[in-house]
Amino acid sequence: MSGEKKDRLVPRLRFPEFWEAGGWDYLPLGKLAKRSIRKNTAGEVVRVLTNSAEYGVVDQRDFFDKDIANQGNLEGYYIVEKGDYVYNPRISSTAPVGPISRNNIGTGVMSPLYTVFRFNDDKSDFYAHYFRTSHWHQYMRQTSSTGARHDRMSIPIDDFMGLPLPAPSATEQHKIAACLSSLDERIAGEATKLDTLKAHKKGLMQQLFPAEGDTVPCLRFLEFQESGEWEEKRIGELKPFVTSGSRGWAAFYSNKGSLFVRMTNLTRESIYLDLADSKFVNLPPEATEGVRTQLKEYDVLISITADIGIIGYVDASVPSPAYINQHIALVRFNPSEVSSKFVSYFLASERSQRLFRTSTDTGTKAGMSLIGVQKIQVVLPALPEQQKIADCLSSLDDLINALAQKIALLKHHKKGLMQQLFPVLDEEPA
Repeated sequence: MSGEKKDRLVPRLRFPEFWEAGGWDYLPLGKLAKRSIRKNTAGEVVRVLTNSAEYGVVDQRDFFDKDIANQGNLEGYYIVEKGDYVYNPRISSTAPVGPISRNNIGTGVMSPLYTVFRFNDDKSDFYAHYFRTSHWHQYMRQTSSTGARHDRMSIPIDDFMGLPLPAPSATEQHKIAACLSSLDERIAGEATKLDTLKAHKKGLMQQLFPAEGDTVPCLRFLEFQESGEWEEKRIGELKPFVTSGSRGWAAFYSNKGSLFVRMTNLTRESIYLDLADSKFVNLPPEATEGVRTQLKEYDVLISITADIGIIGYVDASVPSPAYINQHIALVRFNPSEVSSKFVSYFLASERSQRLFRTSTDTGTKAGMSLIGVQKIQVVLPALPEQQKIADCLSSLDDLINALAQKIALLKHHKKGLMQQLFPVLDEEPA
């Protein structure tokens, strides 16, 4: 479909004051907005912007931590004013048809690969929200085609400006935009809290563990202030069981069965496993492949290839049986002597991470042997202090996880709300 849509659609969810307002008109983008094609011919604008799928329009230097564009060759770039919309044809998981974002940060220039336009009525973020709906994504896919590069949409500019957009009354637009923007503000506020908690945890870990070369931390719980120095030992001196997965698992891959833990299930954000992307193996009764590498509660996991030193901790939430591949080392301590959770946090601390970066095996591919794992140094207080520190950091992780889940639920709620606040374009494009 191009041009105006004859049938007036009605959203599934509507504010009460608009129940009797009738269906929405659909108008081509070109009637609602005008392209901005003013080039930076005099080179007077040197601030280079980019359109990120996650963050919207941002300074290129801030986003990439460097200048990507050649500062001496910006004459062919488009000037983008505050309030302009920018379409980036690069597709991604978060922007499946390429992001369209409103410039809220000020005047800059953008690559001519982008399409820049401004709505005739730019008093609300109504269309900024609409461009993030699956309704819009679906319609763009129907109208566009993938270009020569698999990661870019290909759509002629006339077709793009002819795409139909919902055009309810300005009052209803403002009401919908205010509702969705308030949710965005709530999500942003919770995200700020989350970042603050993570920063607090990081700073606390730096104080709860001794600095490199020290055997006493800067911060200590009152009951342990007179407990003396911590003891420095290599992991091997603690006599743990140490092993890693083998390479023979490919024959047992399955769509269901026992959990198969890979490096992607370890994260630097937390010692707890991320099982959002879980893979499985199905072992026949006679198989011996998993006898050695089956996980038990309290096991410590360490990535030993490529991105070395990512730490995982096996708690009761990890389903059993579960196994590891060859890229992960398993360290199992005697729980009556060592707190595995404490060791996991210690190994995840900045002090230990620096040592990981300097103690890997040399060669064409970065890696750490099991002997290298046993040589890793840890500094330990008595078991009760280990447990106290582990419980403290674990309680912070619980707060962080709860807040992250809250943010995820808010985002899910917003996504569902958007699906109902905008009608579905059910007509195939002509």
